[in-house]
Amino acid sequence: MKLSVIVPTANEAPNIEQLVNRVTLACKDMEAEIIFVDDSTDKTPDVIGRVASTATLPVRMIQRTKPNSGMGGAVIEGLQSSSADYCLVMAGDLQHPPEVIPVLLAELEGSGHDVVMASRYCGPGSSAHGLASLYRRIVSGSASLLTRCLFPSRLRGCSDPLTGFFALRRSSVDCGSLRPAGFKILLEILGRHRLAVSEVPFIFGKRAAGKSKTGFRTGLDFLLQLMQLRIGRAGLFAGVGAVGTLLNLLIMGLLLAAGSHYVFAAVVAAELTIVSNFLMQERLVFGGTLHKANSRTTRFLHSFGFNNAEALLRLPILMFMVETLMINSVLAQGLTLVAAFAVRYLYHSKVVYRPRQPAPAVATLAVQPAAPGVRRGTLVPQAQGDPVM
Repeated sequence: MKLSVIVPTANEAPNIEQLVNRVTLACKDMEAEIIFVDDSTDKTPDVIGRVASTATLPVRMIQRTKPNSGMGGAVIEGLQSSSADYCLVMAGDLQHPPEVIPVLLAELEGSGHDVVMASRYCGPGSSAHGLASLYRRIVSGSASLLTRCLFPSRLRGCSDPLTGFFALRRSSVDCGSLRPAGFKILLEILGRHRLAVSEVPFIFGKRAAGKSKTGFRTGLDFLLQLMQLRIGRAGLFAGVGAVGTLLNLLIMGLLLAAGSHYVFAAVVAAELTIVSNFLMQERLVFGGTLHKANSRTTRFLHSFGFNNAEALLRLPILMFMVETLMINSVLAQGLTLVAAFAVRYLYHSKVVYRPRQPAPAVATLAVQPAAPGVRRGTLVPQAQGDPVM
């Protein structure tokens, strides 16, 4: 197989038939397949099966049972399931015109580069007017500019690093190094690899049917992704720890001001911040890997137990610093918290959030081209698949 066209879908039933027809026509002179990775709650899987049964191009569908890693995770599963020389990623809403597929593939083969992106901002022949409003065009352009400013080396020459329409050499990407979260999977790929990149212009079309999946939470996920790539997981963990340390010292100071003994104040402050730190690191630090980790209850018990043991070990050190070395109790508490950072990070990254084994299975529907009205599909299990710069 020369090319796998990977299409992550979530409630795109009205667009599937036109998409398959146009991709089939665009790929008529090459050995290609379409891989749908579906997270839908509507009739999209049924429509894919019906359309695939009469398509002249091989179609496969991976229907994910736990789509916790967003569209980025869907793309990674598509890449992992492909054995083609090249993979092309596009949206299922027809805003990415399938007619550009041969152009992307020709540039990828001719340039010898690792990735070719379809850009909305690279001059003549490109446009982002398919975005629903002027506000969205301003937000999109600003986000792209911010990204290029944060990663000037990796994204040199990339006018649209947030595009979801791109082709790559499958052998150039190590899927195991990726931590997919949210929508911007190309940014994740470029941020964790040093790849040769080129781009071709395209006109970003209007959505054919259905509703956009972007919103306020998408924006927050994008900002979190930027921080993860820029400062790394350890940096984010340190940031959460810094906030927790300030909260810990604030609580302890308030209790001391209210007349509490410093040991009691330290214990109460520790318990409250252990819980708050857990909630923050669940969302901000390890959010992209929760679908691979143990249950939330198990994670909390491991984290709570370790942090309490660590706090218990720090207590005699705190008492020694205060009563023997005569160090201010709040300052001594802060010093012990900073000293324990590395041990806390290693335990959480290697134990609390380690991937489950084995990975859960997902359902894959493989439908080969058949005569009209004849469907040949079988369900088979397929397994799901860390500072930078």
